[in-house]
Amino acid sequence: MADEQYEGAGGDGIRTFPFPVDLSLLGVGMQVGPMGTGRTWHAQAPLHRVHRIDFHVVMLFTGDRPVRHMIDFAEYEASAGDLLWIRPGQVHRFSRPGEYRGTVLTMQPGFLPRATVEATGLYRYDLPPLLRPDAARLAALTASLDQLRREYEDATTLPLSLHTAVLRHTLTAFLLRLAHQAHLAAGGSPEADRSRQADAQGDTTFTLFRDAVERGFATNHSVSAYADALGYSRRTLVRAVRAATGETPKAFIDKRVILEAKRLLAHTDLPIGRVGAALGFPDAANFSKFFHQHTDQTPAAFRAELSR
Repeated sequence: MADEQYEGAGGDGIRTFPFPVDLSLLGVGMQVGPMGTGRTWHAQAPLHRVHRIDFHVVMLFTGDRPVRHMIDFAEYEASAGDLLWIRPGQVHRFSRPGEYRGTVLTMQPGFLPRATVEATGLYRYDLPPLLRPDAARLAALTASLDQLRREYEDATTLPLSLHTAVLRHTLTAFLLRLAHQAHLAAGGSPEADRSRQADAQGDTTFTLFRDAVERGFATNHSVSAYADALGYSRRTLVRAVRAATGETPKAFIDKRVILEAKRLLAHTDLPIGRVGAALGFPDAANFSKFFHQHTDQTPAAFRAELSR
């Protein structure tokens, strides 16, 4: 991820935890099991402190009490029947870890093939992490996740290669349902979701743009530059990004830059001028103006607020 380059640079960087293959049954690239006291995805992960993971986490809640969970500087309150989807690279923090109840799925990047990754929107950071399905969709998601858990725990009836293949297919079925719910949560209708999935070219255009932004946001903030590099007209890029996210390419780029700025301001002690320089703003005043336009706060005020 782009922000790994800042790990420790300011002395207070966010720690990133890898997928714990050693804790996974038979060493496959996923885990699924109950949440609760003692549940962890890394022996040294400080659940009560802000940290980053390099794998996917999906939590389906069943507890009586709502819990609050911070993901990328936004607080989400999840109750029974809700799901939280945390993607690789996002910073997050648990509140009262012992009170989390339900089922948690973790998945290593690379466990699923590229086509499945695209179909399920695994890296659609623009989609909301908190999902509240209606009763029928919740029942379907729960049944699908329960089936995945049964397949995961059945480590004796199939050779490892077949066991892994079955897990990939069962996981794909669950993630397709989850992705559909995420698009509905983002404001799409079922008809719009089907239309979006049918527009393979638009999906490919957005995917290439999203990946290019992830690689280049620290130095390139120009929509035209991305369009030229990808071989698309600006109009084609605007149409594809708007169809996928509901926003303009420029807004998508700016949002990614602001998120990185918040991460660096909150979790490193880099001077504000150096934060701006790391994100393509050699002039500290221009960085402060950009940050204020998008957050209604100065970088200094944002950092001070977090330290209270």
